[in-house]
Amino acid sequence: MSDPRTTPSIFTRGAVDLSALRAPAPTPSRTDAPPEAGAPGGPPGGSVGAVIDVTEATFQAEVLERSLTTPVVIDFWAEWCQPCKQLSPILEKLAAEGGGSWILAKIDVDSNPRLAQMFRVQGIPMVYAVVGGQPVDAFSGVVPEPQLRQWIDAVLKAGGVQPPAAPEDPRLVEADDALMTGDLDTAEQAYKKILAESPADSAAEAGLAHVTLARRVVGVDPNAALAAAEAKPDDVAAQLLAADVEVLSGFADRAYKRLVDLVRTTAGDEREEIRKHLLSLFTIAGPDDPAVSSARRALASALF
Repeated sequence: MSDPRTTPSIFTRGAVDLSALRAPAPTPSRTDAPPEAGAPGGPPGGSVGAVIDVTEATFQAEVLERSLTTPVVIDFWAEWCQPCKQLSPILEKLAAEGGGSWILAKIDVDSNPRLAQMFRVQGIPMVYAVVGGQPVDAFSGVVPEPQLRQWIDAVLKAGGVQPPAAPEDPRLVEADDALMTGDLDTAEQAYKKILAESPADSAAEAGLAHVTLARRVVGVDPNAALAAAEAKPDDVAAQLLAADVEVLSGFADRAYKRLVDLVRTTAGDEREEIRKHLLSLFTIAGPDDPAVSSARRALASALF
């Protein structure tokens, strides 16, 4: 997902002209009561909660004016749209988690065709970010929750808002506790349950890989394993075990180098075994670890 702060988009070229929607507020007479918050022409902030339904009549107050102080994410949807029914609940959940740091504005394209036309919506679901009264980024279709979280964080930063800390997932807490206490069976079941419900959950993937690693080193003397690897540099099993010990000892970069060097000197089934073992160690650290990024480049060089 692109970062709206740095990625050129159709919006920077003025492709979305919202000027027609910026209706001037009527001048009340001395006997007129001021419009209620959230009513057409009223001040933003009348809707309760982080998820609001928006129409053309409320668009200026609820989206344009509100976005001057709080980023607004627009979800263009329709009742008949099946993909919308996959994406919208995720957006609503993230908006609730955001605690008001951003607002989700839901626009039914069937009831508001002019808004859909103004935003050049050709297919739904279509999601736009509005910051400072202007659209800054957009995407269409259903995207995985982790990717959606990253996109929203970038939108918040574009609006000068610090993204809120993600709440702890109680399922992960339970699984991690089981792992830390050595209850590997319970931990494995818990991580697998999370992945069955959220297949792209990188934390659960890392936890499950950690369980597999922990099982491989049960009863292993770390010093003896490292000594054996030193004495038998061509023994693949010894090197794999030594790499496991190094990862658990906090020396993952050494483990990666050990196995990348081994890839360079092996071939066939042995090389493939080493490669898969190394990838499992990468999973434990996660894709954002700088040591993993460096080791992946070294592995690619060794393989090709």
